[in-house]
Amino acid sequence: MIRISIKVSSGAARFRVAIQAESIERALEIVARQNPGKECEVAFPIDPETFFVEDSVATVGQLAA
Repeated sequence: MIRISIKVSSGAARFRVAIQAESIERALEIVARQNPGKECEVAFPIDPETFFVEDSVATVGQLAA
């Protein structure tokens, strides 16, 4: 599991979403599905100290359901 921030924008409105997923691609898919019609991209720089998640409380399937 990884943890990253995704930038979501639509016109002048912008916000970040922190998400845990199996991969960066899966994280982008989840955020894009929850924010249809908005631009979603990985927020850089990625924090190397929090990127890998060893023990997660909930799985991505549980969060996306």
